[in-house]
Parts: sequence; structure tokens; C-alpha cells
Amino acid sequence: MGSPKKNENKGFFAAMTSGFSMFGSAMSRSVNGLQGNEGVEVINPEGGKEDAEEEAQKGRWKDEERDSYWKMMQKYIGSDITSMVTLPVVIFEPMTMLQKMAEIMEYSHLLDQADECEDPYLRLVYASSWAVSVYFAFQRTWKPFNPILGETYEMVNHGGISFISEQVSHHPPMSAGHAENEHFIYDITSKLKTKLLGNSVDVYPVGRTRVTLKKDGVVLDLVPPLTKIHNLIFGRTWVDSPGEMVMTNLTTGDKVVLYFQPCGWFGSGRYEVDGYVYSAAEEPKIMMTGKWNEKMSYQPCDAEGEPLPGTELKEVWHLADVPKNDKFQYTHFAHKINSFDTAPAKLLASDSRIRPDRYALEQGDLSKAGAEKHSLEERQRAEKRTRETKGQKFTPRWFDLTDEITPTPWGDIEVYLYNGKYTEHRETSESSSSASNETDLKSIEFNPWQYGNISTE
Repeated sequence: MGSPKKNENKGFFAAMTSGFSMFGSAMSRSVNGLQGNEGVEVINPEGGKEDAEEEAQKGRWKDEERDSYWKMMQKYIGSDITSMVTLPVVIFEPMTMLQKMAEIMEYSHLLDQADECEDPYLRLVYASSWAVSVYFAFQRTWKPFNPILGETYEMVNHGGISFISEQVSHHPPMSAGHAENEHFIYDITSKLKTKLLGNSVDVYPVGRTRVTLKKDGVVLDLVPPLTKIHNLIFGRTWVDSPGEMVMTNLTTGDKVVLYFQPCGWFGSGRYEVDGYVYSAAEEPKIMMTGKWNEKMSYQPCDAEGEPLPGTELKEVWHLADVPKNDKFQYTHFAHKINSFDTAPAKLLASDSRIRPDRYALEQGDLSKAGAEKHSLEERQRAEKRTRETKGQKFTPRWFDLTDEITPTPWGDIEVYLYNGKYTEHRETSESSSSASNETDLKSIEFNPWQYGNISTE
């Protein structure tokens, strides 16, 4: 790219401007990395069994379970295990992937600020910081439930947002989401892929994410880094997301490239994020630095990537207070997502909140959660057999499959777009009847199959 020449005497930020291919070596000298390793936890990045006993005491794995699952998982090494392996609820969190998609809305005010911002480069600072902010939630090591085909999640009463997500395909597992308020429109199609590497698994975020800022009609495209889950069975499980995050302004050609530092021995470099906002001519305009579990800051820079004289680092985002000693390491917002406080007045019977296995796990009844999970999976298989026998196909209700196929670093993805029917449904249901209370909502029988469109092939 057309970056300025590298000046070895100007430190990390000058090295960054030498090109995206230099990120790996440059980041080893990052601003945060120069501050030492005070307060970081000791982590063996290669994994291992040294802390297996400590992990077992947390209640996730009993010794006999650990060994049996290791034997079972060995045959899947090198494979995509997104939906091919049945796992016990003891390693699950009481949340589905559709709900987890909504966690990126916790700091949605940053998108509001991006929409209001007149500076095109500072606009990318706000928007990319919003994209970074969700990684604190992504470090949880509990597995979310795979959604049932036709399952949905709705969220209101947060930042003026109306959010809807739907499981649009079962094989391959695909989800689509849409959120909107007075400032922005958010659309995502997600088809996660995984690769089991033995005691770890790589998660590839195959998908297309677009944000439209309403004031100027600016469209932003987001490509996140992959995620690595270490010590899946043996040792203390932990999560890292090394690599590049790229957000591109498709309207102007400006972009921000942030590098998530991989974790080294003794936690060196863990959580660190550094990068630049570039103009369409690939000239650095603003440097960014921070930690995805704490905060992000920015500072205007010159063509060499060095801070402009008379400027200083300014914080753009910091982590909100989180509950202490929470069983599932939830944020306050994660609890809000699970609650009926964010549910619309008339909740769809396909909503994740009323899914019986998820709810049983939330109440601490693992036995019931396991039984309900098995029952739902068996019914899903039965519904599929019935459709195949009748020559029918399932199509989602709230999202339409388009002809667009988007390339990603990990494979192509078919794009689903919100069709507007959910907005019409909400307006009709809320005007025709009174609001339901939490008791009424909890009594709704979970039925994701009633909303999908079934047609003869």
C-alpha cells in the first residue's frame, strides 16, 4: 500500500505505516507492550494439562467425562465441529447464538456518535471502537446453544434499538440479524466455521456485517479476526482473537485496520489492540491503541504515523462495570439480554428467552436442561424428515435470501437481508392488544416452527 517510508527511530506507530504485512513484527513493539507485564495472568499459550485439576473443580468436567470426550473428539481433529458434535449442557451458558449476536449492541451509543460526527476519520474511530467493545463478552468460555431452525431473538428498550435475529439455515448453521434506531442500521449474516485442532479450536467468523449511518448514508463493512479457544478439554479454557480487524467505509474508501495482538507466554501482549485510520489514499490519519477488555484511545497523526504535535491520546471507549464473581462471567448487559425487560410487548413464540433448555440451565437445573435440549434436537430432526417426505422446504420469515455472495478470508457466504416484515408485525401486534407482563411471556410455549414459511419444492 502507499504508506510512508518506515523510520526505525520513530517507534511502533511509524513501523505500522509501512504496510499491513508488517503488522506482526510491528505489534511486538506496541505501546501497551512497552509497559511491561504487570498484573497479567500466567498463561501457557500452547495449552497443556497442568491446571486440569483446578478446571475440574469448577464443575464443568468430571475426570471420567474429560477422558471420554477427549477420546470422542480425537476423531474430529481437523474437522468443522460447528454442529456435528453433541455436547453436554455442563459446558453451556444460558444463552443462544442469536442472543450472543445482540451483545455487540451494548455500546451502540458509539454508532450514534459516529453518525453525528462530521469528521470522516473520527467517525471510523467511533465505529471501530464499537466493533472492538464486544470482545470482552466474546472471551467467555461457556458455549452458547445452537439455535433451532426458525428460532428468533428480539430486543427493545436499549438505546432506542429494535433488534431481531433469526436462524435462517440449519445445515449449514446460519443466522441473520438486523438492528435499527434513529442513527444507524445494522445488518449481519453469520455462518461460523470451526476447525478442531485437538485441545483447541479455531472459530472463523464467516459472515457479512454492514452498518449504515443514516445522517450521510455512509455504509461501513466489517471484517473481524478469527477466534481461538485454547485448552478445550484439558487445562483452563481461555479465548484469544489474534489478527486484523478491518472496517472499510464503502462510500469513501477510507478504512481502519486494527491488529489484535496474540497472547504470548505469561500473558504478554494479551488484549492489546493497535492500528490506524487510513484515508482512501492509504495515508494514516489517526492512530488507535488500547485493550479490548478495557478501553480504546486515539490520537491524530502525521503522514509518518507519528502523533501530531500538540495533540494527546483521548479515550473513546472504556468497559462498563461488570458483575463480580458471576457464574457465567456475564456483563450486566448480558443479563439484560436474557431478561424480559428487553422483550417487546408481544413476544414471538420462537424467542430464545423461552427456549426450555436455556431457561432450565439459567435456573440451575442441569438435568432438565439436558433433557429439554435432547427433546428439541429430536423434534427438529422429526420436522426435517416431515418436510423431506412432503417435498417441502423451509424459508425464514423475517429475512430473505438474496443473490449476493460475499467473499471472506475464510470462504464465501450467501447474504440474507431483513425484509421489513418484523417491523410490520410489531406495529400491528402492539396496536391491537395490551402489553403482556413477564409471567405471561414466560408461559408462552416455545415453538420456532410456526413462523417459518413452508413451501413445496
